[in-house]
Amino acid sequence: MDKMLWVAMSGAKENMNSVAVRANNLANANTTAFKADLQQARAMQAFGEGLPTRVFSMTESPGQNFASGAIQTTGRNLDVAIKDQGWIAVDDGNGNERYTRNGSLEVGTDGMLKNSNGQTVLGDNGPIFVPMPIDNLVIGSNGNVSIRPMGAPADAMEVIDRIKLVNPPNGNIEKGNDGLFKLKDDQQAFADANVKLQIGALESSNVNSVEEMTHMIALQRQYEMNVKLMKTADENAQRSESLMRMS
Repeated sequence: MDKMLWVAMSGAKENMNSVAVRANNLANANTTAFKADLQQARAMQAFGEGLPTRVFSMTESPGQNFASGAIQTTGRNLDVAIKDQGWIAVDDGNGNERYTRNGSLEVGTDGMLKNSNGQTVLGDNGPIFVPMPIDNLVIGSNGNVSIRPMGAPADAMEVIDRIKLVNPPNGNIEKGNDGLFKLKDDQQAFADANVKLQIGALESSNVNSVEEMTHMIALQRQYEMNVKLMKTADENAQRSESLMRMS
């Protein structure tokens, strides 16, 4: 009897975990360049004393949906979207190099080039610092960051750094709890000159809201089924106890 209860209980637990993943995807349906998380669970034998006669559901981490989101034109010269595959290197705030496709950039009060999440953009020579004051700042499709100092002639543009653009294989990167991606071996990816930017545009989230809602409905029904199985297991146990008392 406990075998049935064990399977139903662990199944209900993983259903709730999956609902949380799908709910997080829905919450980020409008987040710039968000990559939807995938959910998956499989049957696993429980090992302990004696033979592994119990089976439970175990969550796996199949990764994320790396498909590109739609490109939305903004016309803002500090908005950049990556064409096709690739990532922008940023500092996670703890001195670690991480990767994102969020190209909504701005110059902070400290002169550092940052994205809309406050993460400092990295260049070929480390964090990109913009010497102030300036009259203009231009980002090229190859990642070059050029400025025109205040009062300088209109054609006096100077390249101060280049945004580090990388393109590691999707199978070699994973998402952290902060939403940023990193290499699985915690190394730094090499810059890739083939990665290009589209200026004046942003990549939208690749979350399909209708698909996520459909998955959530199916998961909630599975959860209800598992709860009913647990109640049935409890009822069967009570009836078995009553039969034993009668005998």
